Amino acid sequence: MITAIVMVHTAADRIPETAQAIADLDGVSEVYSCAGDVDLIAVVKVAAHEDLADVIAGRLSKVAGVVRTDTHIAFRSYSSTENDAIFTAGMG
Repeated sequence: MITAIVMVHTAADRIPETAQAIADLDGVSEVYSCAGDVDLIAVVKVAAHEDLADVIAGRLSKVAGVVRTDTHIAFRSYSSTENDAIFTAGMG
Protein backbone atom coordinates (compact mmCIF):
# COMPACT_ATOMS: atom_id res chain seq x y z
CA MET A 1 0.00 0.00 0.00
CA ILE A 2 1.35 3.42 -1.01
CA THR A 3 0.35 6.33 1.24
CA ALA A 4 0.52 9.98 0.25
CA ILE A 5 -0.27 12.99 2.38
CA VAL A 6 -1.66 15.79 0.24
CA MET A 7 -1.68 19.37 1.48
CA VAL A 8 -4.59 21.10 -0.22
CA HIS A 9 -4.98 24.85 -0.64
CA THR A 10 -8.59 25.77 -1.39
CA ALA A 11 -10.78 28.75 -2.12
CA ALA A 12 -11.65 30.08 1.35
CA ASP A 13 -15.40 30.07 0.72
CA ARG A 14 -15.47 26.43 -0.48
CA ILE A 15 -13.59 24.51 2.21
CA PRO A 16 -16.47 22.27 3.44
CA GLU A 17 -17.72 21.40 -0.06
CA THR A 18 -14.21 20.82 -1.36
CA ALA A 19 -13.33 18.62 1.62
CA GLN A 20 -16.40 16.44 1.11
CA ALA A 21 -15.81 16.13 -2.64
CA ILE A 22 -12.22 15.02 -1.99
CA ALA A 23 -13.33 12.58 0.74
CA ASP A 24 -15.73 10.98 -1.75
CA LEU A 25 -12.92 10.13 -4.21
CA ASP A 26 -11.79 6.51 -4.50
CA GLY A 27 -8.32 6.23 -3.01
CA VAL A 28 -8.82 9.00 -0.46
CA SER A 29 -9.04 7.51 3.03
CA GLU A 30 -9.27 10.68 5.16
CA VAL A 31 -9.59 14.44 4.82
CA TYR A 32 -8.91 16.89 7.63
CA SER A 33 -9.62 20.60 7.76
CA CYS A 34 -6.88 22.31 9.71
CA ALA A 35 -5.31 25.55 10.81
CA GLY A 36 -1.95 26.59 9.46
CA ASP A 37 -0.46 27.00 6.01
CA VAL A 38 -2.95 24.69 4.28
CA ASP A 39 -6.73 24.38 4.37
CA LEU A 40 -7.09 20.60 4.06
CA ILE A 41 -4.92 17.53 4.46
CA ALA A 42 -5.95 14.45 2.50
CA VAL A 43 -4.56 10.96 3.05
CA VAL A 44 -4.43 8.95 -0.16
CA LYS A 45 -3.86 5.17 -0.08
CA VAL A 46 -3.36 3.26 -3.32
CA ALA A 47 -1.94 -0.08 -4.42
CA ALA A 48 0.75 1.25 -6.77
CA HIS A 49 2.71 4.43 -7.42
CA GLU A 50 1.06 4.77 -10.84
CA ASP A 51 -2.31 5.09 -9.11
CA LEU A 52 -1.16 8.25 -7.34
CA ALA A 53 -1.22 10.20 -10.59
CA ASP A 54 -4.77 9.07 -11.29
CA VAL A 55 -6.07 9.97 -7.84
CA ILE A 56 -4.11 13.16 -7.12
CA ALA A 57 -3.36 14.78 -10.47
CA GLY A 58 -6.26 13.22 -12.34
CA ARG A 59 -9.09 13.75 -9.85
CA LEU A 60 -8.23 15.44 -6.54
CA SER A 61 -6.50 18.45 -8.08
CA LYS A 62 -9.50 18.98 -10.39
CA VAL A 63 -12.11 19.15 -7.60
CA ALA A 64 -13.93 22.50 -7.60
CA GLY A 65 -12.33 24.77 -5.02
CA VAL A 66 -8.85 23.21 -5.11
CA VAL A 67 -6.29 25.92 -5.82
CA ARG A 68 -3.02 24.04 -5.28
CA THR A 69 -1.71 20.77 -3.84
CA ASP A 70 1.59 19.66 -2.33
CA THR A 71 2.08 15.90 -2.14
CA HIS A 72 4.30 14.01 0.30
CA ILE A 73 4.90 10.26 -0.15
CA ALA A 74 5.12 8.28 3.08
CA PHE A 75 8.05 5.86 3.43
CA ARG A 76 7.19 4.23 6.75
CA SER A 77 4.41 4.34 9.27
CA TYR A 78 5.04 4.75 12.98
CA SER A 79 2.26 4.72 15.53
CA SER A 80 1.51 4.38 19.17
CA THR A 81 -1.70 3.44 20.89
CA GLU A 82 -1.22 6.60 22.96
CA ASN A 83 -1.17 8.69 19.79
CA ASP A 84 -4.29 6.94 18.49
CA ALA A 85 -6.07 7.75 21.73
CA ILE A 86 -5.30 11.46 21.36
CA PHE A 87 -7.11 11.67 18.02
CA THR A 88 -10.15 9.71 19.17
CA ALA A 89 -10.58 11.31 22.60
CA GLY A 90 -14.11 12.50 23.09
CA MET A 91 -15.39 10.91 19.89
CA GLY A 92 -17.77 8.44 20.89
